[in-house]
Amino acid sequence: MHLSDNSVAAAETPARTPVAEWIRRAPKAVLHDHLDGGLRPTTIVELARACGYTALPTEDPASLAIWFRDAADSGSLERYLETFAHTCAVMQTREALFRIAAECAEDLAADGVVYAEIRYAPEQHLDGGLTLDEVVEAVNDGFREGERRAGGRITVRTLLTGMRHTDRSLEIAQLTVAHRENGVAGFDIAGGEVGNPPARHLPAFQHLKRHNCHFTIHAGEAVGAESIHEAVQVCGTERIGHGVRITDDIGEDGTLGDLAAYVRDNRIALEVCPTSNLQTGAAKDYASHPIEELRRLGFRITLNTDNRLVSGTTMSEEFQHMADAFGYGPEIFEEFTVAALDAAFLPLPERRRLIAEVVRPGYASLTSA
Repeated sequence: MHLSDNSVAAAETPARTPVAEWIRRAPKAVLHDHLDGGLRPTTIVELARACGYTALPTEDPASLAIWFRDAADSGSLERYLETFAHTCAVMQTREALFRIAAECAEDLAADGVVYAEIRYAPEQHLDGGLTLDEVVEAVNDGFREGERRAGGRITVRTLLTGMRHTDRSLEIAQLTVAHRENGVAGFDIAGGEVGNPPARHLPAFQHLKRHNCHFTIHAGEAVGAESIHEAVQVCGTERIGHGVRITDDIGEDGTLGDLAAYVRDNRIALEVCPTSNLQTGAAKDYASHPIEELRRLGFRITLNTDNRLVSGTTMSEEFQHMADAFGYGPEIFEEFTVAALDAAFLPLPERRRLIAEVVRPGYASLTSA
């Protein structure tokens, strides 16, 4: 089944936050979205049947979508990560990876996303006999097909993720460099933060730097500002995945500590994922999420989904939550979208083209209407 419009996606997922039509139409860019966290429920069921995977909690797509969201609403990053056992189990063949990547691009384009960086860990997709290179090629081919199906309305690049708790990060960094001309934009480190500091993977980051390759690091979600300091000052990250705990280095009066000032002043982008932050306990609710304080203080903020299936969200819904919580209108969302493209791991001419030819005109039409 292929998505033809947003109503199809809604039929497969739990009750959604009503989204204003202008928000759906707004051009969007997402930098932090996990491939294995955004599968269509129907696809999971069909692939599970095809590969003989019998551990799904239910084979009803609508009920399965609800299960994922409920399982993630635990306030624990570790419990949140457990949900990925089911998605990764059905992502072990070229055909499955190709289909999932193509559908991901379609779904994002249907939601108004014009640029996306989608991350995944190649080492988690080897159980069916694929090599690391074959995994990357299958996903990249799937994204090219998804772009074609979407009529060229979206550009997708991938980030190859090393896992904090394994010892393959240098190998994945080498894989990133090897495929940088084939749709791979950069590298990421993900997984449980507690007990797995990013500096443990310093050889991977050093390899990427030697080859002038981009990378981002999950930090400041489950662990405080010290994880951000290590990601920035020891590992040299260009962006921070989540990063909301930078507020640990900001006083109640808005005074920035040395780390917070460094992150802000050097325009190190924060890949903020509000709904995910609520689920993992990094924020209590949308109204008290630190995104508005960080925006007001001048941080480079990008708005993201993290995991569309697991968090039960879309980029449009993340926009709507922020509009409801803080009264944001088109001007603020244009600011977030331009910030995302400014921080994207995409050549400068391509970023400028998307901003000038797609984002600016798209928001101009919204504000004039």
